Amino acid sequence: MGRGLTVAAQDTRGTGLDVVVVGEALVDIVTTSAGTTEHPGGSPANVAYGLGRLGVPTGFLTCLGTDRHGALVAEHLVRAGVGILSGSPRTGPTSTAAATLAPDGSARYSFSIHWDLPAWDSAALTAPPRVLHTGSIASFLAPGAESVRGLLEQAQGTSLVTYDPNIRPDLLGSHAATLAGFEDLVQLADVIKLSDEDAAWLYPRRDPADVAAELVRRGARLAVVTLGAEGALLATQVTTLRVPAVPSVVADTIGAGDSYMAALISGLLAVAPGELEPATVEGLGRMAAAAAAITVGRPGANPPTAAELAAALKVPHPA
Repeated sequence: MGRGLTVAAQDTRGTGLDVVVVGEALVDIVTTSAGTTEHPGGSPANVAYGLGRLGVPTGFLTCLGTDRHGALVAEHLVRAGVGILSGSPRTGPTSTAAATLAPDGSARYSFSIHWDLPAWDSAALTAPPRVLHTGSIASFLAPGAESVRGLLEQAQGTSLVTYDPNIRPDLLGSHAATLAGFEDLVQLADVIKLSDEDAAWLYPRRDPADVAAELVRRGARLAVVTLGAEGALLATQVTTLRVPAVPSVVADTIGAGDSYMAALISGLLAVAPGELEPATVEGLGRMAAAAAAITVGRPGANPPTAAELAAALKVPHPA
């Protein structure tokens, strides 16, 4: 077993973790015309990895099998500086997603998912995380989904809660049940990000701007709907902005939304509570768009480092 699975998530400076990400980790088995490769993946794992690459102290609570794939995922995350929270290693196989890439770089998936959530006491940290992020399969699939909801309830008033449902229809129940589950978690989240495909599946025939406004009406401080090459809509109680995408030659789209989410969370850490003014929201959108553009420009879920993102934004990178 790889050493990564024995690493507990701790901030060595004693100030606690900035972000705790809760959700599934898996191995992407990617097939192209050139052959098949294996890469660590899963939307929450990709977000945690993206945050680690950006230098954000991050812990990851997940479910990893004690197998070769579990070791691959753990070592990948630990190399980026992400701590695997104790209890995450479990018996049984690590989840997998078989991805087939089309010539335009888009991906189609089939899944073998095993999702349960280990018991975890946030008091083990030196302080509550500033952000608790979750989403994707982990927020819908029993038995772990109920535990995810419990953690979001516990985070109320202590952590900013961010949520990306990353809808995978093949793994979900009925539309009505899924929508009800999604809207139940929306009431516990401060920041919600959907892709345009997520929005269209959850709210058929509704305009993305209307979907963003609906999430704000339901209590989100910030709702984001990404629109691929058309950019993204970002909505708050006082403004709705469209931030353009950053042009990029697309290698593939794997992990682009997760890179966007990681950069958005990183940016939110620098924003004081209640300061989501239009200029701030636009800056968050531009930062996230730049991160996504870097990611789609190279194969796999390969998000930028802090230095790469600073260079793309043409801002000084802190030493």
